[in-house]
Amino acid sequence: MGKEKLKKTLQQKQDTGQNLFVPYIMAGDGGLDILEERITFLQECGASAVELGIPFSDPVADGPTIQEAGIRALEQGVSLSMVLDHLSSFKEKRSIPVILMTYFNPILIYGPERFANACDQAGVDGVIIPDLPLEEQHTINGFLNEKDIAFIQLAAMTSPDERLSELAGKSEGFLYAVSVIGTTGVRATHNEKVKGFLEKLKEYSNVPVLAGFGVSNAAQARELSNAGDGVIVGSRIVDLLHQGETETVKQLIQESTQPKVKL
Repeated sequence: MGKEKLKKTLQQKQDTGQNLFVPYIMAGDGGLDILEERITFLQECGASAVELGIPFSDPVADGPTIQEAGIRALEQGVSLSMVLDHLSSFKEKRSIPVILMTYFNPILIYGPERFANACDQAGVDGVIIPDLPLEEQHTINGFLNEKDIAFIQLAAMTSPDERLSELAGKSEGFLYAVSVIGTTGVRATHNEKVKGFLEKLKEYSNVPVLAGFGVSNAAQARELSNAGDGVIVGSRIVDLLHQGETETVKQLIQESTQPKVKL
């Protein structure tokens, strides 16, 4: 479980030449009772892992689509403890790695050590905490290490090279490359500098580099994957699932993960 499962799963995908694809979904959007069904569906579509958002009242990194999904979940009373309990109930049924994306405040209220223990019991393989800088990660990384849970770092284009190198060196599972300047959300195009940014991170990182924020279609996913190793897609997936367009989700994942063509 944990770090080793995430590493092995991603490596197996890459060994077949596939681009990595991690869909983001909001826990509790549409009700917690459909969470197992959604994760199973994404697993069957060929996703590399699932990033599972925890609803929070002040999601500083999220754009409108994910904010709205979080509000829908909060209106149903969904909390961090409820999500962890629910994940525990079907952990033996899933093989796909699950990564929690949560802001630090819910963890602080829950208790960092208790959070790590609960993640372990729930079969969580990794965590992303977008508002916790490196300098403050000592508050939780020891507890995550004890439970062999991957701590995934985010790297932004605005950071200096020294900082990017440090983030890459500390990231476990994969390195989350923030491919836009701003919050999450669908973008029509990406800045020309993104390719160079991803290539730079590849030089620094010993784990796969995945581009997130703003990826909305298979063409973008393949383009970014050619410079890195794959993508994380949130707003587009959240919107499609909310609209019930599961076939479009399946098509997006399958087209995005097609084996790379060697020129």
